[in-house]
Amino acid sequence: MQKRTKEILKRLDETYGTEYICYLNHKTPWQLLIAVILSAQCTDARVNIVTKDLFEKYDTLEKFAQADLEELEEDIRSTGFYHNKAKNIIACTKALLERHQGEVPRTLEELTALAGVGRKTANVIRGNVYHDPSIVVDTHVKRISKRLSFTKNDDPTKVELDLMKVLPKDHWILYNIQIITFGRTICFARNPKCSECFLNDLCKSKDKR
Repeated sequence: MQKRTKEILKRLDETYGTEYICYLNHKTPWQLLIAVILSAQCTDARVNIVTKDLFEKYDTLEKFAQADLEELEEDIRSTGFYHNKAKNIIACTKALLERHQGEVPRTLEELTALAGVGRKTANVIRGNVYHDPSIVVDTHVKRISKRLSFTKNDDPTKVELDLMKVLPKDHWILYNIQIITFGRTICFARNPKCSECFLNDLCKSKDKR
């Protein structure tokens, strides 16, 4: 591993710790799956507000699978893109019951075969539920990985593959957790706080201030 990469990861560990944290509230793997589907183009904070009541109303997979589409749309309206999300949640929960005995599958192939589940969602499940080394490419990870010169790509799948080459496996899940906090507090998309950044001397970004 490159000396610079090692130092970046060391500083991230020292600043944010190495504990696995999930920012989406859930009690079961299927609840996390639904929460991640809802989180597309929506903040985790908003999703947590919505799922607080949602998971009380629909407290089993069966209730989601049998939900009235229009009623579910209203229940999740504030997360945005609620037509598609409601349709996907119903189809996804039906598939979990019919094809997976109500269990959330483990493999990337099985997960991405579910309605509304792409690589990002699948990797969140693999990392948080099964602790399988996986890299989740959200907006923070994509932006900051480019700024740190870990990738030159914009396509999330290509970014994921680039990071798999650069980062050691024991940091694949951690990197995402740490970078989310870093992106929310220091390395903003606009006006990043470069003068306060603990990675300033290692950053090669053209956005550097």
